[in-house]
Amino acid sequence: MAKEITFEIKMDSDVISRAESIYSSMGTSLTEVLRLFTLKSVEENGFPHTFSVPAMNGQRLGIAKGQFIVPDDIDLYNDDIELMFCGMQ
Repeated sequence: MAKEITFEIKMDSDVISRAESIYSSMGTSLTEVLRLFTLKSVEENGFPHTFSVPAMNGQRLGIAKGQFIVPDDIDLYNDDIELMFCGMQ
């Protein structure tokens, strides 16, 4: 049997409370959701779903703040991304 470990993450307490409330109403816990997300990520060898850029209290994150440049052609860097994640083949 694989050895289990405990790890900590730092996150805004309000976000944690809101997430815990959401998952509690669904009959599960934030801890279980994080465990399932991690297992599914390993199974799919990546994110198990697509993320969007959320609005939080009127503030936009990431791309909307101008921190990233979105290319006109999303496939333009596929070779570089594959090399970055898969290494040289």
